[in-house]
Amino acid sequence: MSNEEMVKEAVEEAKARAAEEALKDQENEDTTTETDQERTETEETVEESQEEVESNSKEKKKFGRKNKKDKKDEKIEELTDRLTRQMAEFDNFRKRTEKEKSAMYEIGAKDIIEKILPVVDNFERGLAAVPEEESDNPFAQGMEKIYKQLMTTLEDIGVKPIEAVGNPFNPDFHNAVMHEDNEEYGENTITEEFQKGYTYRDSVVRHSMVKVAN
Repeated sequence: MSNEEMVKEAVEEAKARAAEEALKDQENEDTTTETDQERTETEETVEESQEEVESNSKEKKKFGRKNKKDKKDEKIEELTDRLTRQMAEFDNFRKRTEKEKSAMYEIGAKDIIEKILPVVDNFERGLAAVPEEESDNPFAQGMEKIYKQLMTTLEDIGVKPIEAVGNPFNPDFHNAVMHEDNEEYGENTITEEFQKGYTYRDSVVRHSMVKVAN
């Protein structure tokens, strides 16, 4: 082999070796680049996860603050509840007071009516004692007009006489002071009235004193 051929062969080997080393360097560089890129992507993913966690934490804190009542709101709710209770108590007090006033008025009215009834009894006894031939007497007529006016006034305020003779005996309205055997009336029927009874607004002021058939 000539010197020229040996030089050419050495040059070719050097070129091949240089190309091979350049190829290896390129591969190493590509591998390093890929690794750096993967590392960068991993770091970015970690940062995004941290940001998401922090964001969620902030939202939770914000949500927690939103759920937590402010002291002003708590005070308003407390005062509102107290006012509602006081209004309910006042309404119950008003109703109870009205009921008590109505009951007191009725008790007072019944007491006055009870005191007037003996006067009515005397009017009836006096008119019953007037002879029939003297019924046209101006005095007797005047007394009868006063009696009728008194009874009309009592009726207007809710006072009514209790029906007795011929009706079944009712202990809620009648007071039986005598009993008799009477074939004209059925059993437990009122045959005679000794004193007229009265009611005031469906409440008994005075029971009728009656005689009852057995």
